[in-house]
Amino acid sequence: MPENKKEKIMLVDDNRANLTLGKSILCEYYEVFALPSADKLFVFLTHVMPDLILLDIDMPGMNGYETLKLLKADKQYTDIPVIFLTAKASESDEYDGLNLGAIDYVTKPFASALLLKRIENHLLMQKQKKSLQELNDNLIKIVKEKTHQVFGLQNAIISNMAELVEFRDIVTGRHISRTQIYLGILTKQLLEDGVYADELMLWDMNEVMLSSQLHDIGKIAINDAILNKAGKLTDEETEVMKTHAKKGVEIIEKIEQTTEFTGFLDHAKLFAGTHHEKWDGTGYPNGLAGENIPLEGRVMAIADVYDALISRRPYKNSYTADESAQIINNGSGTYFDPALINTFNKIKNGFAAAAIEYAD
Repeated sequence: MPENKKEKIMLVDDNRANLTLGKSILCEYYEVFALPSADKLFVFLTHVMPDLILLDIDMPGMNGYETLKLLKADKQYTDIPVIFLTAKASESDEYDGLNLGAIDYVTKPFASALLLKRIENHLLMQKQKKSLQELNDNLIKIVKEKTHQVFGLQNAIISNMAELVEFRDIVTGRHISRTQIYLGILTKQLLEDGVYADELMLWDMNEVMLSSQLHDIGKIAINDAILNKAGKLTDEETEVMKTHAKKGVEIIEKIEQTTEFTGFLDHAKLFAGTHHEKWDGTGYPNGLAGENIPLEGRVMAIADVYDALISRRPYKNSYTADESAQIINNGSGTYFDPALINTFNKIKNGFAAAAIEYAD
């Protein structure tokens, strides 16, 4: 039988004799509230939350079925276990009650030992259910914390690698940081416009933003003399510079071999390997065209080129925001995906503001 703090039971029956008998059976083990009607039950529920309700079916006014429906419809009371009390019950009556959410039936007059055992069993099941729910909630919390830790570690590693690229590439300055901001602005608007929404909805945007920082990781493998040349590259040097796209993919594939958490690296490879492909197929390294270019490459191409245009380089002055946007538009259908350019035009001022805020 229950020990320690007594659990609360509300006994609801319009028959005073049943209330008296039920309370006398239960009061040794439980804190019992004997209530003569459903109306009284709902009054008491505003002050006391029971562990279980014993509910008579045949009552004047609101019967047991109607009472149970109201209990189950209220979030405050829906989880309170309810046992129906009845003088006679057919199979259809029991089915209807159980279908409404009752956990058991007890027939009247009460058999003391049977009533106590059924209540004890159901309260034990409720405790076990609550314990399992708490265990599940704790496990979910632990998993979320571990996931947050893993993501934090990934973010730190990727950010440091991106900073390493920026440290070596003194020409482009905070290019990686800015392109990440542009990318966020563009993808958000694409989702709002419903452009490529089916694909974008499958992206984990945290992973995408993280992985975008690696789009120029291949520059680590480019000779400093070429990477930081204070002037226009020769044709031969340009070909060497172009290899950073393939080298970036190779570097990321090596990282993949050392970790099980590779989801964000799938995006990273596509950013690194395809952001210099062109819509008309004249880009590099693989000469992909149209929608054969992964969406990661197509959106990064806009962010990457815009930043190159609006930023000052040793071999050129910066273009204004309007000039940069116009050049991007001129490349629609040749360099860039026309559908993306339509969306870009809606948020080009956001690009311009980010370029100022994150200027070198």
